[in-house]
Amino acid sequence: MDVRETILEGTLQAFRKKGLKFTMDDIAALLKISKKTIYTVFHDKEEMFLAMVDYLFDSIKESEQEVLQNPALTTVEKVRRILGVLPEGYKDVDFRQLYLLKEKYPKIYKQVELRLETGWEATIELIEKGIEEGSIRPIRIPILKVMMESALEQFFQRDVLIRSGLSYQEALDEVVNILMDGIMVHKQMEVGR
Repeated sequence: MDVRETILEGTLQAFRKKGLKFTMDDIAALLKISKKTIYTVFHDKEEMFLAMVDYLFDSIKESEQEVLQNPALTTVEKVRRILGVLPEGYKDVDFRQLYLLKEKYPKIYKQVELRLETGWEATIELIEKGIEEGSIRPIRIPILKVMMESALEQFFQRDVLIRSGLSYQEALDEVVNILMDGIMVHKQMEVGR
């Protein structure tokens, strides 16, 4: 792991412990390095946090690729897992705190929004495949995309998860279940008369 990646992993650890209130001192102490070393890689906390957002989303994309390449999964299972993917190492990160980003760090919040709204190509191809094979009913994919993005953006705009006592993973799983149950083709059971 290079210094930049080590610092980004340290940033995630600090975020786990203190939420957005972590400091460069916290990261230096966690990693047992000097603040000066951190400042040679990142000029300030905002630049480091921006890099952490990209690092996190890049990790999510890597996890998506693992799902896509898993031959044991059906198309519907792949869509469900991709929509709800969160790398194993991030499952204990309290993403509920990110609703504070919009007000305190608008530039970082914009980056989160951008990353939520882009990179859908593989998911869209998979949904189209499911429609072709008949496991997903014909839908307007842009509407599904907007619904998913909107739900996640609401998690990052408001304290709804904290007030409801749900973790980010629980809320994400619920959104995915609601969406998938709406787009899957359900076999009709014949009822004897």
